Amino acid sequence: MAHHTGPRTGRPPVLAARGIVTSPHYLASEAGNAALRRGGSAVDAAIVTNTVLAVAYPHMAGLGGDCFMLLAGGPVDGVEALEANGPAASAATREFYAEAGHEAQIPMRGALAALTVPGAVDGWREAHERYGRLPWADLFTDAIELAENGVAVTRSLADWIATDWNLLKTDDRIADVFAAGESPVREGALLRQPALAATLRRLAEGGARGYFYEGEFAQAFTAALAEQGSPLRAQDLADYRARWVEPISTTYRGRTVYQLPPATQGMAALQILNLLEGFDLTAIPEGGADYYHLIVEAVKVAFADRDEWLTDPGFVDIPLETLLSKEYADQRRSLISMERALDGPAVEPGLRHGDDAARTAPTGDTVYFAAADSQGMMVSIIQSPYHDFGSGIIAGETGVIPQNRGSFFSLDASHPNTLEPGKKTFHTIIPALVMEDGEPVLAYGTMGGEGQPQTQAAVLTRIIDYGFDVQQAIEAPRWLYGRTWGVSDSDLKLEARIEPEVIRELALRGQPVAITPAWDGTLGHAAAIRRHRDTGLYEGGADPRGDGQAVGH
Repeated sequence: MAHHTGPRTGRPPVLAARGIVTSPHYLASEAGNAALRRGGSAVDAAIVTNTVLAVAYPHMAGLGGDCFMLLAGGPVDGVEALEANGPAASAATREFYAEAGHEAQIPMRGALAALTVPGAVDGWREAHERYGRLPWADLFTDAIELAENGVAVTRSLADWIATDWNLLKTDDRIADVFAAGESPVREGALLRQPALAATLRRLAEGGARGYFYEGEFAQAFTAALAEQGSPLRAQDLADYRARWVEPISTTYRGRTVYQLPPATQGMAALQILNLLEGFDLTAIPEGGADYYHLIVEAVKVAFADRDEWLTDPGFVDIPLETLLSKEYADQRRSLISMERALDGPAVEPGLRHGDDAARTAPTGDTVYFAAADSQGMMVSIIQSPYHDFGSGIIAGETGVIPQNRGSFFSLDASHPNTLEPGKKTFHTIIPALVMEDGEPVLAYGTMGGEGQPQTQAAVLTRIIDYGFDVQQAIEAPRWLYGRTWGVSDSDLKLEARIEPEVIRELALRGQPVAITPAWDGTLGHAAAIRRHRDTGLYEGGADPRGDGQAVGH
């Protein structure tokens, strides 16, 4: 097993021989690893981890959101991709929103933002039916216990409750969960969610289809939302099915990197790698001005194409073969100068789509986690309610926060991501998986809207080009280019741990530099699992910017 060459800034990676789980919350990782020890598969462990995150990390995960999975190794033939993202309701038309007084933009919060079907739970069902080894009901035991008896509020959750307090207190049900009297709950408080516990118990007993999508939950969830103006109906949930899709990929330094296809922004993550492959990163000092400048410039170029094209491929014919080709990357790479920064918003896409409509950049809050088992199966999975606390409401007595993913649809008829009934919106969340000689060797990803392709590039280059172990690749100083968390300016947020002279040099090259505190959660909560082919050992890492850890055995 190769030793890392990166600087040691914190904890070592977790090494495990038989199975491992990493997530942004320690209780979720522990529950997932316990499922592996009971004989569960990596899929079982991933679902258990997700159910606990829905309880312990409700600002970034939940039954009301979507998820995506990449699976390889063990019984999996090649690489399989599962898409569990719900479409817009059948009644969600541009005319519906115009009649509700919204012609320019869909509201970002509230019931009108809850217009897409929650897809994650059916994704769990689909993956479990194919690769699960534990009984379905056993996957919810830990989450039910924590929701019913309480889970300690961690620093990340407390910070986000405080940040979103003005939003949360406008809905009585969500305020009751996250309030301590008239104030937001603080770190160390015991968070009980009895309504969510009841929903989890019924889901465990009644199944994803019988209870959640075609039964009592679907009726209660959509009826409560409809009362507040949402176009979502029970039939929309009944009609939905998660689906297996063909993943997209590119090669990087002799390895094959996989992503989900559109409507996710996985294509942008692959384009960034194609652009970077034309540079010898080993000749560029990691952590120097050239390193940050180069990757940020590649991001700007890739994002121009992403913002031009990305939407539901069922509604727009996206030229993926061209956009992901090495020849196209060679052409686009000529835009990058090591001396001067591009004006990101002004970068033209290499291919045009229809009218030159104004594009918008995504934001979002998410959980990325991964699991690997004794059979060699590796699952790279990401799940999200979109913004922190999704739509900012709880649907009736279900205890479930509906996602606000549909608020990213455009109401401009000429926009590629324009709202249509049954359409899936541009999705920020992207799990990644690396294969070498047909075997999975790295699962990695992060939360954070615009930051996801960027942090993925940071983690992958630090591991492959610079020899970092996974924990060091995650802990190394990061950046975030673009608009996120309600910020309108496309600045380049640099973590304060980056050397002052590096920051100064980036500013001199024209980068729109802004300084972000060290270990700031807005830079994402990354996680990764690597498999060493020479020893078979797993190496896991989790982000100290969140509340997570890797746990193995």
